[in-house]
Amino acid sequence: MTMLLALFGGMALLLYGIQLTGEGLQRAVGNRLKNLLTGLASNRLLALASGAAVTGIIQSSSATTVMLIGFVSAGLMTFRQTLGVILGADVGTTFTVQLIAFRITDYALLLVGVGFTIVFLAHRRAVKDVGQALLGFGLIFLGLKLILDGVAPLKGNPLAQQLLAAVGESPLVAVLTAAAFSALVHSSAATIGLALTLAAEGLLGLTGAVAIVLGANIGTCATALAASVGTSAEAKRVAIAHIAFKVLGAALVFPLIGPFTSVVAASASDPARQIANAHTLFNLGISLVFLPFTAWAASAIEALVPDDQPGENPFKTRYLDERSLDQPPLGLGQATREALRMADVVQGMLRDVPVVFGTDNQELLEDVERRDDQVDFLEREIKLFLARLGREAMGADLSHKEIGLISVIGNLENIGDIIDKNLMELARKKLYQGRRFSDAGWVEIQEFHAMVSKNLERAIAAFAANDRGLAQDVLDQRPLMRQRERELRESHLGRLRAGLAESLETSEIHLDVLTNLKRISSHVSALVFPILEEV
Repeated sequence: MTMLLALFGGMALLLYGIQLTGEGLQRAVGNRLKNLLTGLASNRLLALASGAAVTGIIQSSSATTVMLIGFVSAGLMTFRQTLGVILGADVGTTFTVQLIAFRITDYALLLVGVGFTIVFLAHRRAVKDVGQALLGFGLIFLGLKLILDGVAPLKGNPLAQQLLAAVGESPLVAVLTAAAFSALVHSSAATIGLALTLAAEGLLGLTGAVAIVLGANIGTCATALAASVGTSAEAKRVAIAHIAFKVLGAALVFPLIGPFTSVVAASASDPARQIANAHTLFNLGISLVFLPFTAWAASAIEALVPDDQPGENPFKTRYLDERSLDQPPLGLGQATREALRMADVVQGMLRDVPVVFGTDNQELLEDVERRDDQVDFLEREIKLFLARLGREAMGADLSHKEIGLISVIGNLENIGDIIDKNLMELARKKLYQGRRFSDAGWVEIQEFHAMVSKNLERAIAAFAANDRGLAQDVLDQRPLMRQRERELRESHLGRLRAGLAESLETSEIHLDVLTNLKRISSHVSALVFPILEEV
């Protein structure tokens, strides 16, 4: 019972340490993770390097693949761009195992103490994050120490020795067992860490350990597969690619497990280091073998996973994924993409305003009003999604971006409401009363509408590209908008003084249209404030 408790507690500390380390380093790096993955994906070698770097930081190739699934779902990357990153993630995951192989268990408590002290005393968020990473490393090695102490009595247990010997003598059983265990604990590093401790105590042979390495690499794909459920076809292809590379790699090595074990045995004298090297050689090998053929692999997977069928319910979010809530950079990227979709809807509503007024098309009028319901739905869903993002993994820069995004969707929703509740009501009034704008008045309304629409287009582009220069251009239009609205109001009053019949009949509607376009212009200006306020 004591041995089982030691194994259970040791594995729990090991897994929790990996999670703490990944969260601390991810928060310290912040939004740079997203930029690192998406910015270098166009070149295969750079994509490989970025995948390795990010996985080395967050301590999990599964987490990197889940991020890629989210980026593809959000439209930030294409499936083909992820293939090099996936192979790089396989290389990056070897960092943790190599670190574990040093077996610096005697310093575990020191790392825990130093990490906790930094977290407890530090005031700066970045320093606290580094402290958390140190604390996580300490817990990893403390967990390994507990496992080492727990498995020591197995040396004198004939039954345990026979079971482990059977695993070592049957590589297929070892592969399947390791795959199942890795899928269960969502960590290949933990599975290989357990194999390291067993080998260090002389309870597991190198052939069995190498088979466990192969199985652990297959089992870790379960996390990505689960994350792809319910996503787009492009996102599902990312998970399938992750699985395909691992399974094909294991299938290539398994028949040659004897020679591969000999190469691993020659790479170091320490059993723990040999197993870590097996993990590194396997992942580095499949990356180098498959990287030149990523285009062929992409075509094969695209044929295997067909495109999504057309047709979309407008009252559903397209990019928000609850599985990204514990990864704020990914979650914010998805929310931003959904906000851009919301902006497209609002822009389309504004574009149809003069069509409704000019043609008295009641069907289009009602369609514009229905689209405002969609805008309201998206605004609510994005806010709820942002409210549920994991605060423990969010740094100051991400918090600032979140506040800015809430401001953006709030102003978009206000623009939609003005179009729906004010401009469409004015259009309905004009339709029911059978009124007609004067030719000069209608030209002026269209001119002012075009100015507001153009500025909204600039604001959305500035938001999409995070372009401060374009955002400043939007703000520079404010005095021009106010001046032009005053001029058009005076022009209309001039026609009233001249006694133009059409102007007299539509005066109230005409002036209210100008007022509401001016209100929309104010919200357009507010859209770019978060961009200009960024430090």
